[in-house]
Amino acid sequence: MAGETSGEAAARYRRVLLKVSGEALMGSQPFGIDEAVVAAIADEIRGIHALKVEVAVVVGGGNIIRGLAASHRGIDRVIGDYMGMLATVINALALQDALEKRGVATRVQTAIDIREVAEPFIRRRAIRHLEKGRVVLFAAGTGNPFFTTDTAAALRANEIHADVLLKATKVDGLYDSDPEKNPDAILLPEVTYQEVLEKNLQVMDTAAISLCRDNGIPIVIFDLMTSGNIRRVVCGERIGSLVRT
Repeated sequence: MAGETSGEAAARYRRVLLKVSGEALMGSQPFGIDEAVVAAIADEIRGIHALKVEVAVVVGGGNIIRGLAASHRGIDRVIGDYMGMLATVINALALQDALEKRGVATRVQTAIDIREVAEPFIRRRAIRHLEKGRVVLFAAGTGNPFFTTDTAAALRANEIHADVLLKATKVDGLYDSDPEKNPDAILLPEVTYQEVLEKNLQVMDTAAISLCRDNGIPIVIFDLMTSGNIRRVVCGERIGSLVRT
């Protein structure tokens, strides 16, 4: 990661939900967790936490397994989705470890009951943790098959009354087509929820977009791999793409 910002700035948002894909945790590896990437993300989260921002995180599991991809290899889709949910728990624990080594108090809450390693998701307890300055990591998706971690992120953002959903990706925003396949793809600095749905822009699944639209939670899509970007977004700098009414 490169391009660190300097100077202090006030946070624009009081409470944020950060969605980090499992693939982002791979770094340049073909599989698994790159400890250097996890450490860099933890540093970014610590930076905004120091601004007194209440931070919740949803982590994907695609660096280990995706339910849909597993179903294409012959695994039952429901079983594959539960395997994917467990993968997100592994990622959340890795991020928790990195954050706590940096002096940031955290709690992992899971939608599947695994009390030996994490708390069960309880909405009021999650909000209380945030109010006490703890970073809350939501794992195991929604706890149900056939729902993505993007939907889980939108659901949790609504449940905790987040001011914004931060969708951290490997690209620098939302495009009118896949920039990896189309070199002429155009960056869209700002779009409405309806445009995302009508044009099938696929930044998040339709359930996630609809949840945010129905409750007025803006979504910012930005490049996670540029150091300082999470802080820039939280402080109100216009980078990436904004989805709102």
